Amino acid sequence: MMAAHASTSSLIDRLPKVRGELIENAPLAPLTWFRVGGPAEVLFRPADADDLAAFLAGTPADIPVTVIGVGSNLLVRDGGVAGIVIRLGGKGFGLVEALPGHRLRSGTAALDVALARAAQEAGIAGLEFYRGIPGSIGGALRMNGGAYTRETKDVLVEAVALDRQGRRHVFTNADMHYTYRHCGAPEDLIFVEAIFQGEPGDKADIQKRMDEITARREETQPIRTRTGGSTFKNPEGHKSWQLIDAAGCRGLVKGGAQVSELHCNFLINFADASAADLEDLGEEVRARVKETSGVTLEWEIKRIGERA
Repeated sequence: MMAAHASTSSLIDRLPKVRGELIENAPLAPLTWFRVGGPAEVLFRPADADDLAAFLAGTPADIPVTVIGVGSNLLVRDGGVAGIVIRLGGKGFGLVEALPGHRLRSGTAALDVALARAAQEAGIAGLEFYRGIPGSIGGALRMNGGAYTRETKDVLVEAVALDRQGRRHVFTNADMHYTYRHCGAPEDLIFVEAIFQGEPGDKADIQKRMDEITARREETQPIRTRTGGSTFKNPEGHKSWQLIDAAGCRGLVKGGAQVSELHCNFLINFADASAADLEDLGEEVRARVKETSGVTLEWEIKRIGERA
Protein backbone atom coordinates (compact mmCIF):
# COMPACT_ATOMS: atom_id res chain seq x y z
CA MET A 1 0.00 0.00 0.00
CA MET A 2 1.38 3.38 -0.98
CA ALA A 3 1.45 6.04 1.70
CA ALA A 4 2.11 9.72 1.02
CA HIS A 5 1.18 13.14 2.40
CA ALA A 6 -1.87 14.92 1.05
CA SER A 7 0.14 17.29 -1.16
CA THR A 8 1.59 14.70 -3.50
CA SER A 9 4.79 15.85 -5.17
CA SER A 10 5.68 15.52 -8.81
CA LEU A 11 8.43 13.12 -7.78
CA ILE A 12 5.88 10.78 -6.16
CA ASP A 13 3.87 10.93 -9.40
CA ARG A 14 6.89 9.69 -11.38
CA LEU A 15 7.42 6.61 -9.22
CA PRO A 16 5.99 3.12 -9.74
CA LYS A 17 3.37 1.63 -7.44
CA VAL A 18 4.81 -0.41 -4.59
CA ARG A 19 3.73 -2.88 -1.91
CA GLY A 20 5.90 -1.13 0.67
CA GLU A 21 5.72 2.53 1.69
CA LEU A 22 6.53 5.73 -0.17
CA ILE A 23 6.60 8.74 2.15
CA GLU A 24 7.12 12.30 0.97
CA ASN A 25 9.27 14.76 2.96
CA ALA A 26 10.10 12.03 5.47
CA PRO A 27 12.16 13.00 8.55
CA LEU A 28 15.51 11.18 8.58
CA ALA A 29 16.91 12.45 11.89
CA PRO A 30 14.94 9.84 13.93
CA LEU A 31 16.48 7.10 11.75
CA THR A 32 20.09 8.06 12.58
CA TRP A 33 22.05 7.55 15.78
CA PHE A 34 23.15 11.21 15.76
CA ARG A 35 19.46 12.24 15.61
CA VAL A 36 20.22 15.12 13.24
CA GLY A 37 19.60 16.07 9.62
CA GLY A 38 16.91 17.13 7.19
CA PRO A 39 14.22 15.05 5.46
CA ALA A 40 14.23 12.74 2.48
CA GLU A 41 12.38 14.10 -0.54
CA VAL A 42 10.82 10.62 -0.70
CA LEU A 43 11.53 7.71 1.64
CA PHE A 44 10.90 4.18 0.30
CA ARG A 45 10.55 1.20 2.61
CA PRO A 46 10.25 -1.86 0.33
CA ALA A 47 8.20 -4.85 1.42
CA ASP A 48 10.80 -7.34 0.20
CA ALA A 49 13.46 -7.86 -2.45
CA ASP A 50 10.91 -8.37 -5.24
CA ASP A 51 9.19 -5.09 -4.33
CA LEU A 52 12.57 -3.34 -4.36
CA ALA A 53 13.55 -4.87 -7.71
CA ALA A 54 10.29 -3.81 -9.36
CA PHE A 55 10.64 -0.30 -7.93
CA LEU A 56 14.19 0.08 -9.23
CA ALA A 57 13.20 -1.23 -12.65
CA GLY A 58 10.35 1.28 -12.89
CA THR A 59 12.09 4.35 -11.46
CA PRO A 60 13.43 6.86 -14.02
CA ALA A 61 17.23 6.84 -14.22
CA ASP A 62 17.52 10.60 -13.61
CA ILE A 63 16.10 10.35 -10.07
CA PRO A 64 18.88 10.03 -7.47
CA VAL A 65 18.68 7.01 -5.18
CA THR A 66 20.41 6.79 -1.78
CA VAL A 67 20.40 3.74 0.49
CA ILE A 68 20.66 3.93 4.27
CA GLY A 69 20.86 1.23 6.92
CA VAL A 70 20.17 1.65 10.64
CA GLY A 71 21.89 5.04 10.62
CA SER A 72 24.70 4.12 13.01
CA ASN A 73 27.58 5.38 10.87
CA LEU A 74 25.66 8.08 9.02
CA LEU A 75 25.43 11.88 9.07
CA VAL A 76 22.46 13.35 7.21
CA ARG A 77 23.10 17.02 6.42
CA ASP A 78 20.56 19.62 7.55
CA GLY A 79 19.27 20.41 4.06
CA GLY A 80 18.00 16.86 3.60
CA VAL A 81 18.42 14.38 0.77
CA ALA A 82 17.06 14.92 -2.74
CA GLY A 83 15.43 12.08 -4.67
CA ILE A 84 14.70 8.68 -3.15
CA VAL A 85 16.10 7.40 0.13
CA ILE A 86 15.68 3.63 0.45
CA ARG A 87 15.66 2.02 3.89
CA LEU A 88 15.44 -1.76 4.06
CA GLY A 89 13.37 -3.02 6.98
CA GLY A 90 13.52 -6.07 9.19
CA LYS A 91 10.36 -7.76 7.95
CA GLY A 92 11.55 -8.32 4.39
CA PHE A 93 15.31 -8.09 4.85
CA GLY A 94 16.06 -9.05 8.46
CA LEU A 95 16.11 -12.85 8.36
CA VAL A 96 19.18 -14.67 9.72
CA GLU A 97 19.33 -18.46 9.36
CA ALA A 98 21.92 -21.18 9.84
CA LEU A 99 22.92 -23.25 6.80
CA PRO A 100 24.79 -26.56 6.49
CA GLY A 101 28.57 -26.36 6.62
CA HIS A 102 28.73 -23.83 9.49
CA ARG A 103 27.35 -21.04 7.35
CA LEU A 104 24.76 -18.31 7.95
CA ARG A 105 22.49 -16.53 5.49
CA SER A 106 21.47 -13.01 6.47
CA GLY A 107 19.28 -10.28 5.06
CA THR A 108 21.06 -6.94 4.92
CA ALA A 109 18.69 -5.15 7.30
CA ALA A 110 19.65 -7.57 10.09
CA LEU A 111 21.80 -6.01 12.78
CA ASP A 112 25.40 -7.17 12.99
CA VAL A 113 24.74 -8.25 16.57
CA ALA A 114 21.83 -10.43 15.34
CA LEU A 115 24.24 -12.29 13.06
CA ALA A 116 26.63 -12.83 15.98
CA ARG A 117 23.81 -14.11 18.21
CA ALA A 118 22.47 -16.44 15.54
CA ALA A 119 25.94 -17.87 15.04
CA GLN A 120 26.31 -18.45 18.79
CA GLU A 121 22.95 -20.21 18.99
CA ALA A 122 23.97 -22.49 16.10
CA GLY A 123 27.41 -23.24 17.57
CA ILE A 124 29.18 -21.41 14.74
CA ALA A 125 32.42 -19.68 15.74
CA GLY A 126 34.37 -16.97 13.95
CA LEU A 127 31.59 -14.36 13.69
CA GLU A 128 31.78 -13.04 17.26
CA PHE A 129 33.40 -9.80 16.08
CA TYR A 130 30.05 -8.68 14.65
CA ARG A 131 28.93 -8.21 18.26
CA GLY A 132 31.25 -5.20 18.32
CA ILE A 133 29.93 -3.45 15.18
CA PRO A 134 27.00 -1.05 15.75
CA GLY A 135 25.25 -1.38 12.43
CA SER A 136 23.50 -3.64 9.92
CA ILE A 137 24.80 -6.31 7.57
CA GLY A 138 24.29 -4.04 4.57
CA GLY A 139 26.66 -1.49 6.05
CA ALA A 140 29.18 -4.20 6.92
CA LEU A 141 29.15 -5.40 3.30
CA ARG A 142 29.50 -1.90 1.89
CA MET A 143 32.29 -0.78 4.28
CA ASN A 144 34.07 -4.09 4.95
CA GLY A 145 32.92 -3.67 8.54
CA GLY A 146 35.23 -5.08 11.17
CA ALA A 147 36.21 -5.04 14.83
CA TYR A 148 38.76 -6.66 17.11
CA THR A 149 41.16 -7.83 14.36
CA ARG A 150 38.57 -9.38 11.99
CA GLU A 151 36.73 -7.93 9.01
CA THR A 152 33.84 -8.87 6.74
CA LYS A 153 36.31 -9.93 4.03
CA ASP A 154 37.51 -12.71 6.37
CA VAL A 155 34.09 -14.42 6.58
CA LEU A 156 31.98 -13.46 3.55
CA VAL A 157 31.17 -16.23 1.06
CA GLU A 158 28.90 -14.28 -1.29
CA ALA A 159 26.54 -11.33 -1.40
CA VAL A 160 23.39 -10.76 -3.45
CA ALA A 161 22.71 -7.27 -4.82
CA LEU A 162 20.24 -5.47 -7.06
CA ASP A 163 21.47 -2.93 -9.60
CA ARG A 164 19.74 0.32 -10.52
CA GLN A 165 17.63 -1.54 -13.10
CA GLY A 166 16.45 -4.06 -10.49
CA ARG A 167 18.57 -6.92 -11.86
CA ARG A 168 19.95 -9.49 -9.41
CA HIS A 169 23.69 -10.14 -9.15
CA VAL A 170 25.68 -12.55 -6.98
CA PHE A 171 29.14 -11.39 -5.87
CA THR A 172 31.81 -13.70 -4.50
CA ASN A 173 34.16 -12.45 -1.79
CA ALA A 174 36.79 -11.72 -4.47
CA ASP A 175 34.24 -9.77 -6.53
CA MET A 176 33.86 -7.31 -3.63
CA HIS A 177 37.49 -6.12 -3.97
CA TYR A 178 37.71 -5.42 -0.26
CA THR A 179 40.33 -3.18 1.33
CA TYR A 180 40.33 -1.50 4.72
CA ARG A 181 36.82 -0.09 5.34
CA HIS A 182 36.15 -0.11 1.60
CA CYS A 183 34.24 -2.22 -0.91
CA GLY A 184 35.19 -2.03 -4.58
CA ALA A 185 31.81 -3.24 -5.88
CA PRO A 186 29.85 -0.61 -7.86
CA GLU A 187 28.38 2.17 -5.70
CA ASP A 188 24.87 1.91 -7.17
CA LEU A 189 24.33 -1.69 -6.01
CA ILE A 190 21.89 -2.38 -3.20
CA PHE A 191 22.86 -5.48 -1.23
CA VAL A 192 19.89 -7.57 -0.07
CA GLU A 193 21.41 -10.72 1.45
CA ALA A 194 24.71 -12.45 2.13
CA ILE A 195 26.20 -15.78 3.20
CA PHE A 196 28.94 -15.99 5.83
CA GLN A 197 31.35 -18.82 6.65
CA GLY A 198 32.13 -19.78 10.24
CA GLU A 199 33.60 -22.85 11.88
CA PRO A 200 32.40 -25.35 14.49
CA GLY A 201 32.57 -23.97 18.01
CA ASP A 202 31.35 -24.44 21.56
CA LYS A 203 28.33 -22.28 22.34
CA ALA A 204 29.60 -21.35 25.80
CA ASP A 205 33.01 -20.34 24.46
CA ILE A 206 31.43 -18.27 21.70
CA GLN A 207 29.18 -16.51 24.24
CA LYS A 208 32.17 -15.78 26.46
CA ARG A 209 34.01 -14.09 23.59
CA MET A 210 30.92 -12.04 22.73
CA ASP A 211 30.55 -10.96 26.37
CA GLU A 212 34.20 -9.86 26.40
CA ILE A 213 33.63 -7.76 23.28
CA THR A 214 30.53 -6.18 24.83
CA ALA A 215 32.38 -5.32 28.04
CA ARG A 216 35.32 -3.86 26.14
CA ARG A 217 33.06 -1.64 24.03
CA GLU A 218 31.22 -0.32 27.08
CA GLU A 219 34.50 0.50 28.83
CA THR A 220 36.17 2.26 25.90
CA GLN A 221 33.42 3.77 23.72
CA PRO A 222 30.60 6.29 24.38
CA ILE A 223 27.97 3.86 23.14
CA ARG A 224 25.13 5.23 25.28
CA THR A 225 25.29 8.68 23.67
CA ARG A 226 24.04 10.11 20.37
CA THR A 227 27.10 9.22 18.34
CA GLY A 228 27.98 7.78 14.94
CA GLY A 229 30.67 5.29 15.88
CA SER A 230 34.23 5.67 14.60
CA THR A 231 34.44 9.00 12.80
CA PHE A 232 37.68 8.56 10.86
CA LYS A 233 39.46 5.60 9.32
CA ASN A 234 42.76 4.61 10.89
CA PRO A 235 45.54 5.88 8.56
CA GLU A 236 48.16 3.29 7.69
CA GLY A 237 50.58 2.97 10.59
CA HIS A 238 48.48 5.14 12.92
CA LYS A 239 45.46 5.08 15.22
CA SER A 240 43.07 7.96 14.53
CA TRP A 241 42.25 8.49 18.19
CA GLN A 242 45.93 8.89 19.08
CA LEU A 243 46.44 11.50 16.34
CA ILE A 244 43.30 13.36 17.47
CA ASP A 245 44.39 13.26 21.10
CA ALA A 246 47.89 14.48 20.24
CA ALA A 247 46.34 17.38 18.32
CA GLY A 248 44.58 18.51 21.50
CA CYS A 249 41.08 17.70 20.27
CA ARG A 250 39.82 15.48 23.10
CA GLY A 251 36.65 17.17 24.43
CA LEU A 252 36.67 19.85 21.69
CA VAL A 253 33.24 21.48 21.28
CA LYS A 254 31.52 23.19 18.34
CA GLY A 255 27.90 24.21 18.87
CA GLY A 256 26.12 21.18 20.29
CA ALA A 257 28.78 18.74 19.04
CA GLN A 258 31.74 17.41 21.00
CA VAL A 259 34.73 15.13 20.50
CA SER A 260 34.21 12.35 23.04
CA GLU A 261 36.31 12.54 26.19
CA LEU A 262 36.17 8.74 26.46
CA HIS A 263 37.23 7.88 22.89
CA CYS A 264 38.27 10.81 20.77
CA ASN A 265 37.56 9.16 17.42
CA PHE A 266 33.86 9.49 18.34
CA LEU A 267 31.80 12.65 17.84
CA ILE A 268 28.82 13.21 20.15
CA ASN A 269 25.60 15.18 19.78
CA PHE A 270 25.49 16.31 23.40
CA ALA A 271 23.29 19.44 23.20
CA ASP A 272 20.91 19.46 20.22
CA ALA A 273 23.69 19.73 17.66
CA SER A 274 22.95 20.38 14.01
CA ALA A 275 24.49 18.19 11.33
CA ALA A 276 26.62 21.23 10.43
CA ASP A 277 27.95 21.37 14.01
CA LEU A 278 29.07 17.75 13.76
CA GLU A 279 30.54 17.99 10.28
CA ASP A 280 32.32 21.29 11.02
CA LEU A 281 33.74 19.80 14.22
CA GLY A 282 35.02 16.82 12.25
CA GLU A 283 36.66 19.14 9.72
CA GLU A 284 38.25 21.13 12.55
CA VAL A 285 39.68 17.89 13.93
CA ARG A 286 41.03 16.95 10.49
CA ALA A 287 42.67 20.36 10.13
CA ARG A 288 44.33 20.18 13.55
CA VAL A 289 45.57 16.63 12.96
CA LYS A 290 46.99 17.64 9.57
CA GLU A 291 48.73 20.62 11.17
CA THR A 292 50.26 18.67 14.07
CA SER A 293 51.11 15.33 12.41
CA GLY A 294 50.99 15.89 8.65
CA VAL A 295 48.44 13.06 8.39
CA THR A 296 45.14 13.60 6.54
CA LEU A 297 42.27 11.77 8.24
CA GLU A 298 39.60 10.23 6.00
CA TRP A 299 35.98 10.20 7.11
CA GLU A 300 34.65 6.75 7.98
CA ILE A 301 31.19 8.13 8.73
CA LYS A 302 29.10 8.40 5.57
CA ARG A 303 27.77 11.93 4.98
CA ILE A 304 24.77 12.42 2.68
CA GLY A 305 22.47 15.22 1.61
CA GLU A 306 22.87 18.96 1.28
CA ARG A 307 23.88 21.59 3.81
CA ALA A 308 21.07 23.90 4.90
